[in-house]
Amino acid sequence: MSLYIRDESVDALAVEVQKLSKAPNKTEAVRRALQNELRRMQENVQLRERIRKIQENVKAIGPDDPNFDMKTFTDEM
Repeated sequence: MSLYIRDESVDALAVEVQKLSKAPNKTEAVRRALQNELRRMQENVQLRERIRKIQENVKAIGPDDPNFDMKTFTDEM
């Protein structure tokens, strides 16, 4: 099945991606671009999830002890 792009600006983008990525044709260029975009979006969701877990852990630890003395603590190590 061939790829037919009706919008001239989208077609120009596909041709530019094809040239820069050295894809054999526009269809392959669009496939690669879409795969890369999906991967990027999935990584972004994973980052949000990792941040959420870190925030939950920090919240579970609770607030800092205002009487904690870091110098004394490190001297005792």
